[in-house]
Amino acid sequence: MAMAGQSIVVGLNAVILAADTEHPQVLIVPQAGSDVALPFGPFDPAEHRTFEIGLRRWVAEQARFQLGYVEQLYTFGDRGREAPVAAMSGLEDSRIISIGYLGLTPVAAPPPEGGGQWRGWYSFFPWEDWRAGKPDMIDADIVPRLKAWADEAGAPGGRASRHDRVKQAFGLDGANWNEQHALDRFELLYEAGLVDEAERDGQIDGPPTGPRLGQAMASDHRRILATAIIRLRGKVRYRPIVFELMPELFTLSALQQVVEGIVGYRLHKQNFRRALDRTGFVEGTGKMEALTGGRPAELFRYRREALAGLPSLGLATPRL
Repeated sequence: MAMAGQSIVVGLNAVILAADTEHPQVLIVPQAGSDVALPFGPFDPAEHRTFEIGLRRWVAEQARFQLGYVEQLYTFGDRGREAPVAAMSGLEDSRIISIGYLGLTPVAAPPPEGGGQWRGWYSFFPWEDWRAGKPDMIDADIVPRLKAWADEAGAPGGRASRHDRVKQAFGLDGANWNEQHALDRFELLYEAGLVDEAERDGQIDGPPTGPRLGQAMASDHRRILATAIIRLRGKVRYRPIVFELMPELFTLSALQQVVEGIVGYRLHKQNFRRALDRTGFVEGTGKMEALTGGRPAELFRYRREALAGLPSLGLATPRL
């Protein structure tokens, strides 16, 4: 039940992702100050026949973007998660239950002036991008500060519990780095007071010590974005969803680079190509794309019509 005098509002969040080969992008809308936000607004039962209709209207109004593919992501209802309220003035005394949606688009075309902006999602989670190897900031900035936090006297759950969480989240002491733990890592950094949102929400007194760990987002939108990233990273492996991010014609190298951008590490080229061949997802068109300083590459297309209605898996993501 909501607290006395507090109403419940259903909010609608859109995580809209695109890929430009090397840099996976998320559509954001600037906020007052330095924060940015995901397109977000309240569901109005008098105006919106469905949640999705309401979502599309908010995205069109705030970001001036027309949603294509979209699916429901998650429902976020933790008490206090909506403070401060993003893009929903006049609802400061309400308990906001947000329904997040994941939208994909093959082209990160700039919206009209006054609309949204595309931003590389690794600007919010720089520690998640392992395509050039392990990010230096993990050992230099993150792990020492997390270990100091884990060593604090009187730590809830005990020091050993905190140290184990750090170990599992960041792949320390023989544990493997798991790209599906992106949300766990961000929530750990928030709990330890190492991200800007912790100061803003009153979790710590004063700004976090040390270098800034990624760009902050309004409300809990960085948490919602992390949830979308792990959803996409997982679905790449069991559904051909990556082709929603590809243009009609593409090279196999471009496809591999988009998958690498999503999972955050480099793939073994030969093993990726062999696994792709077994799926039957793509077919050559006979057309060639001239590459500057290199051999022409054949353009392929996704066999959407031929595969419609058939059970299919996603793409293998073998590490280099």
